[in-house]
Amino acid sequence: MTTPTQSVPSVSVAYSRNGGSTKANALGMRPMQERAYEKRGEQYLLIKSPPASGKSRALMFIALDKLHNQGLRQAIIVVPERSIGSSFADEKLTQHGFWADWTVVPQWNLCNAPGTDGGKVNAVGTFLASADKVLVCTHATFRFAVEKFGVAAFDDRLIAVDEFHHVSANPENRLGLHLTEFIARDRVHLVAMTGSYFRGDAEAVLSPTDEAKFETVTYTYYEQLNGYEHLKQLDIGYFFYSGSYSDDILKVLDPTEKTIIHIPSVNSRESTKDKIREVEHIIEELGDWQGTDPVTGFQLVKTPDGRLLRIADLVDDDAAKRDRVSASLKDPTQKHNRDHVDIIIALGMAKEGFDWVWCEHALTVGYRSSLTEIVQIIGRATRDAPGKACARFTNLIAEPDAAEKAVAEAVNDTLKAIAASLLMEQVLAPRFEFKPKNVESGPTPGFDYGEGGYDPAKCNVGFNEEKGKFQIEIKGLAEPKSPEASRICQQDLNEVIAAFVQDKSAIERGLFDPDLVPEELTQVRMGKIIKDRYPELDEADQEAVRQHAIAALTLTQKAKEAALGSGDDERGPNTAFVEGVRQFAMNVRDLDIDLIDSINPFGEAYSILAKTMSEESLKQVQAIISAKRVNLTLEEARDLAKRALRFKQERGRLPSITSPDAWEKRMAEGVAFLARMKAEAARG
Repeated sequence: MTTPTQSVPSVSVAYSRNGGSTKANALGMRPMQERAYEKRGEQYLLIKSPPASGKSRALMFIALDKLHNQGLRQAIIVVPERSIGSSFADEKLTQHGFWADWTVVPQWNLCNAPGTDGGKVNAVGTFLASADKVLVCTHATFRFAVEKFGVAAFDDRLIAVDEFHHVSANPENRLGLHLTEFIARDRVHLVAMTGSYFRGDAEAVLSPTDEAKFETVTYTYYEQLNGYEHLKQLDIGYFFYSGSYSDDILKVLDPTEKTIIHIPSVNSRESTKDKIREVEHIIEELGDWQGTDPVTGFQLVKTPDGRLLRIADLVDDDAAKRDRVSASLKDPTQKHNRDHVDIIIALGMAKEGFDWVWCEHALTVGYRSSLTEIVQIIGRATRDAPGKACARFTNLIAEPDAAEKAVAEAVNDTLKAIAASLLMEQVLAPRFEFKPKNVESGPTPGFDYGEGGYDPAKCNVGFNEEKGKFQIEIKGLAEPKSPEASRICQQDLNEVIAAFVQDKSAIERGLFDPDLVPEELTQVRMGKIIKDRYPELDEADQEAVRQHAIAALTLTQKAKEAALGSGDDERGPNTAFVEGVRQFAMNVRDLDIDLIDSINPFGEAYSILAKTMSEESLKQVQAIISAKRVNLTLEEARDLAKRALRFKQERGRLPSITSPDAWEKRMAEGVAFLARMKAEAARG
């Protein structure tokens, strides 16, 4: 695969292709489906699993068991858009060893039914009164049906919500509100499924009390991609351009790769405001237009090297033309034909639920406001397919220009693109399990501790290839005490990290504040995020969650730095990241929590940024952020003063403002700031 020189991947992950995630058991279930099916007796089940891991079929297995063996009357499958309804079409599961087939009577797949939501709502009412077992409808139809018939009308039924990240705990979110009512009434079974549990905004998907009722099944990106047969490498990067993106697009678009191009929304900064002309320009850049294929509606373009490209234009305003192209892309007879189409150009389509296994490159122009949307777009390229060894996602972003009025907005977009990249690194990495290092510590069966095995005298890094899990010993690590804090540390660290890397103040300072004391981010800022997110946890548990989250983020960054800096390309697949974690742990005298807290978690992201953005733009961004920096807020000063008291308990003295240790000095500044505020208040 030729990678254009201008594109520097911010993360590149290699996998071992052991074929495990695609192998089926005696009932025809792949590992993720088997894991979900084991929890089929749960009333509330949350399945967190990447695109293409088989969530829809997992639901079929679970729903059939609930209908046949658990006494539920009906199953209602709720999807965000009509096109995703096809994922729940009839399946002959008995052919692969299961004890029943999945069937949906055609009239009850409301995603295929013509007409408005009003008519479909009445159909839901008819279904509820019928003896039929399964209905498929959109989120919108379901919302209106609950409003019309009330929560009680759905008693003793299974409600399965696909793409669950569309739900929010915000009372304005109607679907979220209805689910809260269902949980309060406690008469339905709920199965929620999502490929990305972070919404990309500040809202939680569920309230903590509701979420605590769900049993979670997690299947990671790492397990999914490591178990593929063909795809062995995934690159994720951002590329900055100046001027019009359509002039620079061929610097990152390789016409020999199967590519989905998502052009920018007409409301975005990157858009020229003429989406039709943008598509025409991309086609012109690729070669000479040869007309339209009369059967598929695809644009035919001859490249300078004589190849004929088939380009699907999903941006065209002519609905009839666009529908013909869309239907050609979904043609089941062409599903296994790699040469059916070469490039898809889309705006608002070909994202969630769009299935094109041959896609090697997801190229997105312009910043996307939602991390969930980015995860979904990346998911278009992470399908496994014969002959597809590498896949990549590139985000093409306009460089901030000081002459622009919208320069602050441009800086914001840049920071959000970096946040998305940092989060994806966490999503793609193996899972971390942290343990405090003490005299009783010993090896755990199933973990490989590297050359020489487990060493009782040092902090060890174990790796379990099959489970895609690290076990890392850290001195001074706080352990979670409550079941909820343990659950967060085991399952939800990525959600905590998502909130941290999207925190504007944290990322601005982490990247561009030369006077930063890392503990201000790792302890104070992360500490505040944990308190706000999990107010029900006591202080000790909040601190344990903070330490685990910051350790996961920092170790991922340090592993990447070691892997990229080693220059050793001879390692086998999948070992660079593992060796990077080991190398960092070995290179420090003691892997303790104070050391981890003293590392700027955004340091490695800055070095990538410096490679992808021009020096001039980088300086402009730094100047803009420095100009608005506030030294200390009252809340931060209070947190510093609290940590100063802890310091006094440990050392027998308060922190000194003249200390050469930057963190001690910063705590002392916090105490002085509060004293100053108190004195000013007393003076009136």
